[in-house]
Amino acid sequence: MGRAKLPRKSTNIDMTAMCDVAFLLLSFFILATKFKPPEALSVVTPSSVSTKVAPEKDVVLVTIDKDGKVYLSVSDANVTQKKDMIESINTSKNLGLSPTEKSNFVNIPNAYIGAPFSQLKSYLDRTPEQLQNVVKPGIPAVDSTNNEMIDWFKAAADAFQGLHMNVLVKGDDASKYPSLQGVIIALKKNDLMKFQVVTSPVPAPLGSELYNEQQKQGTKAVE
Repeated sequence: MGRAKLPRKSTNIDMTAMCDVAFLLLSFFILATKFKPPEALSVVTPSSVSTKVAPEKDVVLVTIDKDGKVYLSVSDANVTQKKDMIESINTSKNLGLSPTEKSNFVNIPNAYIGAPFSQLKSYLDRTPEQLQNVVKPGIPAVDSTNNEMIDWFKAAADAFQGLHMNVLVKGDDASKYPSLQGVIIALKKNDLMKFQVVTSPVPAPLGSELYNEQQKQGTKAVE
């Protein structure tokens, strides 16, 4: 006797539950994602083929804008070092900073110094929103007789004793050399002989030694 043939039915999968889960996950990632805050000071860095990533901890960042103005900032995680730095500068330069003004230097995210010592008190008396509309003269560094970066680096070196301080220099591609020279002189005055230059990464040229090495190691070229 022949086997009874069962009627074939098309497969039907209910995707409703999966769609709900997908939207829940999407909502979670959107709400939980922390977007990168806008840079307090925007510069267009020169390009390079270096694949080394700039450190994010124990950083003292010197920024030079297109007009050659010099600015200084310290990574937000180094609260103790920032306190020591501003206390040292306040004492050595007799600035008379109030606790609130010193707190602004320590606690405001992405805070950077862009004024000479003579204007530092009024500079730190403003919020980041107010500083956006203030013309920032920068820290004097070009004049060899008044290079205030020497004092800032001294305060930073003392504050970071026992730690590896990462000095980064981020210069605009259109900035002039005298500002960078002043920063280098200030570093040498404090026996800080190593610093890293922040650049915009680009792919290694085809056929170059670096490109061939990346291909051997399976390193993906920078896009």
